[in-house]
Amino acid sequence: METKRRINLRILMVALCTILIFTGLTFRIYWIQTVDAARIMEHAQGQWDRERTLIPKRGLIMDRNGDYLAYEGKGYIVNARLLPRDEKDTDVVRDPYFTATSLAPILNAPVPDLLKILTKQSKVVQFGRYGQKITEEQKERILALQYPKLPSGEKVEKNQLPGIFLDETSRRFYPNNSFASHVIGYLDLYDEPKMGIELQLNKELSGEKGQMQFQKDGAGYQLPDGEGQYVPAKDGYDVYLTIDRQIQDYVEQAMDKVVQQYNPKGMTVVVSDPQTGEILAMGNRSQFNPNTYYQGITNYTNHAVTTMFEPGSTFKIITLAASIEEGLFNPQETYDSGKYTIKGQIPIRDHNNGNGWGRISFLEGVQRSSNVMFVKLGYERLKLEKLRDYFKKFGMGSLTGIELPYEKKGNLINLEKPQSPRDWAATTFGQGVTVTAIQQIAAVGAIANGGELLKPHIVKELRDPHTGAVVKRSGREVVRRVVSEATAKQTRDILETVVTAPHGTGQSYYIEGYHVAGKTGTAQKYDPNTGKIMDGHYIGSFIGFAPKDNPRLLVYVVIDDPDTNEYYGIWGRAAIAPTFQTIMERSLKYLQQQPDLEAVKASKEATKKTGKKEQAVLAAQPLTELTLPKFEGMSTTAATLRAKQDKLTVTVMGTGTKIVEQYPAAYEKVVQGKQIILVTDRIKGAKMPDFKGKSLRDVMEFSSLLDLIVQATGTGFVTQQSIPPGTVLQGTEKLQVTLQSESEPPVPVAPNQTGAQEGAVPPGTTPPGNKTPPPAGTGGTIPPANPPAQGTEGGQAVQQSTPPPVSSNQTGQTSQTSPSP
Repeated sequence: METKRRINLRILMVALCTILIFTGLTFRIYWIQTVDAARIMEHAQGQWDRERTLIPKRGLIMDRNGDYLAYEGKGYIVNARLLPRDEKDTDVVRDPYFTATSLAPILNAPVPDLLKILTKQSKVVQFGRYGQKITEEQKERILALQYPKLPSGEKVEKNQLPGIFLDETSRRFYPNNSFASHVIGYLDLYDEPKMGIELQLNKELSGEKGQMQFQKDGAGYQLPDGEGQYVPAKDGYDVYLTIDRQIQDYVEQAMDKVVQQYNPKGMTVVVSDPQTGEILAMGNRSQFNPNTYYQGITNYTNHAVTTMFEPGSTFKIITLAASIEEGLFNPQETYDSGKYTIKGQIPIRDHNNGNGWGRISFLEGVQRSSNVMFVKLGYERLKLEKLRDYFKKFGMGSLTGIELPYEKKGNLINLEKPQSPRDWAATTFGQGVTVTAIQQIAAVGAIANGGELLKPHIVKELRDPHTGAVVKRSGREVVRRVVSEATAKQTRDILETVVTAPHGTGQSYYIEGYHVAGKTGTAQKYDPNTGKIMDGHYIGSFIGFAPKDNPRLLVYVVIDDPDTNEYYGIWGRAAIAPTFQTIMERSLKYLQQQPDLEAVKASKEATKKTGKKEQAVLAAQPLTELTLPKFEGMSTTAATLRAKQDKLTVTVMGTGTKIVEQYPAAYEKVVQGKQIILVTDRIKGAKMPDFKGKSLRDVMEFSSLLDLIVQATGTGFVTQQSIPPGTVLQGTEKLQVTLQSESEPPVPVAPNQTGAQEGAVPPGTTPPGNKTPPPAGTGGTIPPANPPAQGTEGGQAVQQSTPPPVSSNQTGQTSQTSPSP
C-alpha cells in the first residue's frame, strides 16, 4: 500500500513537471513569435547577412608611348604575435632582441625602435611604417630567416623566427624612381595622393568601390539560395601622359650635370610641342624618389607650375610681338642706347651699366637685349593699356589650366596698379611682374606656332584598363589668337638673329644644322623678408624653339641662384646654354627632325673662310608647309600619286583599292617629306616595315592602324623587331621591339644594409595587364603617416623670388643693377 502511494506521488510530480515545462515552452514560443519576434529577426538577419566592400584597382600612369611610370602591385604588412592564442600556441615571439636584430636590416629600421614595439603588452603588434607594405623581395628575405636552407639545400621545417607573419596588401610602385617625380606625385602610407598626377586625377585613377551582399549559415558558409546583391568594383582608368620618357630622360641627365657643377637653389626645365601645347618633359631640382619619399623631400614643389618669379628679358618677346602687331616696330629705325629717363624718375639703364652701344637700330637693340629699346616700344608707343592688354592676351596673370595641382597665376600689379610711370615701364623688359614657367611656355608657344595661344596639356588620354578604349583624350585646344601669323613669323625671324647675329646675346645657344630662335633672360632676386634686391643673386633662363619655322620643340631652362662667384653672364653661358643645346639637339634627333644640310654646308664653308663662328651661322630656306588633303575615299592609286605630287613619303598598308584611313589626319599641317600612312580597305597582305632606327611612336602609330599587339622593351630607337621587314601580315600577329637608349634615366641609389638597391622591382611583382614593366620598381618600406605639412602648396614653402609692388625707391635699385641678357 505504501509502495503504491509513493508510485502515484511520483507520477503526479512527473505530470506536474511535464505540465509546467510544456506551459513554459508554450509561453516562450508565444513570446518569441509575437512580443520578441522583431528583435530576434533583426539579430538573425545580422548573423545571416554579410556585406563586403570590393576595392578597385588603381589605374596605371604611363608616358605617351605606354612606358610604365606608376602601377599597383603586391605589398605585405609585417605583424608580430607577442602572446599565445592558447596553451598549445608556440608561434609567438620568444626573443624580442633576436627578432629585432634579425628584422632591422630587412625593414631598414633601427633596432631600438623594433625592440620597443616587440616588448609591448599586446597580443599582436604591427611595425608601423617600417613594416607597412614591404616589397616581395623583403618578404622573401623574412621567409629565408624563418625557414633557412641547410647545406644540403633542404629547408628547415621548424620556424626559426616565430611570431612573425605577413598579410598581403597592395602598394604603389614607381619603376623609374625619381624620374619626373614632381609630375607623377606619390601615394602616402594610407594610399592618399599628395601631389602631381596622383592627386590631380585621383578620382579617375581610383575607380569606384563595389559591394557584395550575401547570406551565410552559422558556420560562415554562403547559403546557396540566399538572397544577395553584387555591385562590381570599377577599376580606375589608365592615364597616358603627354610626357615622352626619352625626352624626359635627356632633361633629367642635363639637369643632373648642372646640379653637380653649380648646385643651384632650384632648377626647372620644360619641353613642349608648340604646335599642340603638349608637354613632352618637365623636370625640377631638387627632386625626390616617390617610392621612398618618407626618407625626406627637400622640396615638394613643382616649380614649373607653382613658383612665381621675375622672368627678366625672356618677357621681352611679348613686348616685341605686340609692337610688331601694332605696326610700331621698324627694325631699321635707330635710337640712342644706354639710358632712358622718365621725368622725375631714376633712369632705366641698359645691362652694361648704362653705357649702351651708341646709336643702333631697333633690330640690334633686340639682339643686344637693350632695356632702353623695349621701354621705347612699350612705354612710349604701346602705352599702359595696350601693354597690359597684350600681356593678358598672352596669358599672363591667369591660370593656364594644365592638369597639375597648385598652379599659380603670377601677377601684373605694376600694370594694373602702377605707383609711378617707371613701374610699368620696367615691365616691358620683364621686371616688376611675376610669371610661372608654364605661362612662359604657353606664351612663347603662341609665337612659335603662328600666333595662337594654346592650353598646355600634360595628360594625353584616359583609357579603360580592360578594353583599352579611349575614354577621354586631350586635343589641341586654342584659347585665343594673340597675334597674326605674319607677326609671329616676323618675331620668329628676329628671335633667330638673337642666336645668329655677331652681337646677339644668344650666340651660345646655336645648334649646327638647326635654326634656333629664342631669348635669354636674367632677373634679380628679392629678399623675401625685406623686399630689397639681393646683390649677386640671379635667376637665369633661356627659352627657345627649333626649327624656327614650323617648330617641333620649345625648351625653357630656368636656373635659380647657382652656387658660384662667377658673373651671371658667364655662368649663364656655362650652365644654361649646354643644358638647352643638349636637350634640344638630342630631342630633335630622337624625333627624327633632319638637320638642314645646306645650312651645315654653308656653315662649314664660312668657318673655313673666316674662322669665326658668328659668320658661319647663315639662314637657310625653311621647309614648305602644306595642308594634308583628305585621302580617305580616294582610290589607292590616286591617293598615292597625289601624295607624291606634294612631295610626301607614302606608306600604303594593305592590298585594297580604296583608302579608308590615313595618318596624320586630313587637313593637318605637315612639311614636305613627311611620312604619311594610308590604310586600304583590305588590310590582309600588308607588309611589315623596317622599324630599325625608328622611335616607339612610329611603331605605335603603325600598329594602332593595323590593330597589332606591340610589346616594347627599353627606350630610345628600335634596334630589333620580332617580325622581319617585308613579312606579309595577317593582322593577328604580336610584334616585339627592342629599343636602345643613349642612356637610362638617372636613378638615385639608396642601398639598404644588405646592399640591395632601392627601386628594384620585387620578384614576382608585375603590373596589371599583359604588358611587362621596365626593370625597376620600388624598394624600401612605406613612409610615416604624417609627411611634412603641405597646405595649398603641396609641401614645404615654395621658393619664390616674387618681388613686392615696385615703388619709386625700389625701382631705383632695379635700374642700377638690372641684368637683361
